Amino acid sequence: MPLILPLLLAVLLFCVGVYGVLARRNAITVLMSFELMLNAVNLNLVAFDAWHLDASATGQTLAVFVVTVAAAEIGLGLAIVLLLFRGHGEVDVDTARDLVEKEAAR
Repeated sequence: MPLILPLLLAVLLFCVGVYGVLARRNAITVLMSFELMLNAVNLNLVAFDAWHLDASATGQTLAVFVVTVAAAEIGLGLAIVLLLFRGHGEVDVDTARDLVEKEAAR
């Protein structure tokens, strides 16, 4: 398989993730968009590792570390979203930013 196909898929996934982070207000959608961007990075790592044909499988090893970081990020992010929902009844990112600004003004 040519290298360009997984790279184009990774670019598409990354662009969809960036759009989701910039255009959405729901915190869960923003977290899912971060996951899409991290999966695009994983796809690039594995594609370049397969293209390079290295015996050490460095790209695959780095992809495992990225998956580990993504799991930790989604765990903490969901905990923050749950606390925000319990305290205010919504998971709007703009509302959370307004809460921070109100605390800084005191």
